[in-house]
Amino acid sequence: MKKLLQVSDPHFGTVQPQVMRALEALADAQRPDVLVLSGDITQRAKISQFAQARAFCDRLAIPQMLSLPGNHDVPLFNLYQRLFQPYARYLRYFGPDLESVLSIPWLSLIGVKTTRRWRHKNGEISAAQIERVLQKLRLAGPAQLRVVVVHQPVHVPRPEDEHDRLRGWEPAVRAWAAAGADIVMGGHIHLPYVTELSGHVTRLGRRMWCVQAGTALSSRVRLEAPNSVNLLCHDPSSQTMRCELQRWDFRSGDAATGSGRFELVHGSEILPDRRRPD
Repeated sequence: MKKLLQVSDPHFGTVQPQVMRALEALADAQRPDVLVLSGDITQRAKISQFAQARAFCDRLAIPQMLSLPGNHDVPLFNLYQRLFQPYARYLRYFGPDLESVLSIPWLSLIGVKTTRRWRHKNGEISAAQIERVLQKLRLAGPAQLRVVVVHQPVHVPRPEDEHDRLRGWEPAVRAWAAAGADIVMGGHIHLPYVTELSGHVTRLGRRMWCVQAGTALSSRVRLEAPNSVNLLCHDPSSQTMRCELQRWDFRSGDAATGSGRFELVHGSEILPDRRRPD
């Protein structure tokens, strides 16, 4: 069984030490093969926050990692840096690329930078970025699970979150589904959910899943969603390419000792719309 751990929106600068210790314990127990860090790594794009985040990722000791910046990883108050060097600090600690790709025998993982220096919060995807992902998807092997990673979501289940949806999501979803993408992972709104997109996008033509993660470590949690991470479990020998997407929520323990742990609260089946080649 292969495992991918999705950690999103940790917002270093607002992390809770007990939650951080619990996530380290979860990674040690589950031993994931790949770490996906899907944006908003820091709260205010400070050097100290990026350094703390990088040290934390190194402590997880996960063999492979793909990361991308979120809107909080672009300096907000330093206007010169925001205009002329918006990703310099991110690249110093998580470079060398803003749109990384990871290809291993069981997985094709494609990162897409959806933040823009002129946008404070909302994300955007360009026609050129859609085409770049298409080219990478066409290079994926038939036995690889194909996962695209963005920061802002391509689907939201509630009308009140519509304003946070990725600009340009519809042509991206249609093109990537046609090219064989299985999953689009995101974060940004601190709300975990899994949605099969063909039921929400007309004439999509095949199944593709939107997988959203909550905030992993930050105190900036929603009332309805505690700190959480996703664990994607995949059996490379399965002819149906079946996966299980597990949601793990943080549960606090003894307040006096600041203890707690991540617990498995939900599992969703993801069944790609193709079979592994014989």
